[in-house]
Amino acid sequence: MSQPRRPRRSQAGGYARGDETRQRIIAAAVKLFGEHGFAGASTRDIAAAAGVNAPALQYYFENKEGVYLACAEFIADDIRTRFEPAMRHAAGVLKGEGDMHALIDAFMSLHEVMLDMVLSDPQASNRRLFVAREVAGEEPRVASTLLEQRLKQPLNKLRLTLLARISGTTTRDPVTRIRLLTLKGQILPFFYPPGGCLDELGWKAIDAAKGALLKATVMEQTHTLLESWQSSR
Repeated sequence: MSQPRRPRRSQAGGYARGDETRQRIIAAAVKLFGEHGFAGASTRDIAAAAGVNAPALQYYFENKEGVYLACAEFIADDIRTRFEPAMRHAAGVLKGEGDMHALIDAFMSLHEVMLDMVLSDPQASNRRLFVAREVAGEEPRVASTLLEQRLKQPLNKLRLTLLARISGTTTRDPVTRIRLLTLKGQILPFFYPPGGCLDELGWKAIDAAKGALLKATVMEQTHTLLESWQSSR
């Protein structure tokens, strides 16, 4: 696959950003690119899965490279949008003289968004497969690079700064960075169900009730750790 070029038509003009047909094509393409890779997902299969005819892909995206780029941009922008309110709140707390409760609450809000995406987003597994292929070097790093620039870098900076303020350390302190990794690590076992975590839990799937239990448990553990690091500063 060559590096995808931007579609000939601007995404902002000619048709609405939220156009239903366009979004159906993107949703179908994310799933098929994730399952079969760029080479294995044909435009014919994408069109069929989206319930449109093949020329519709050319109309909206010009070619398969354009479809892939649109998928990458959609994934990055949609995830950033989900985090945006919690990130704005955290930035506001850090700019002010927020007390320890406000700092912990801001960190917990960011953690909650990630848990909700992992445990209750029906499209999460498709998106993870799409990005995972890039990380594995199977496809050009398009979505993963956009995610790094638009979300991961600013989000990690916020979380590190919050954690440093809570624990009385600095963002450069290795302990602060290790602690942040351990907090992220609480979520990682649930990123790719079904998997080892289901075997450990004795579950066949993570339904709404089990997802709520997982979220509540991880949130409680995170809050306990943050309070412990704050009290020992």
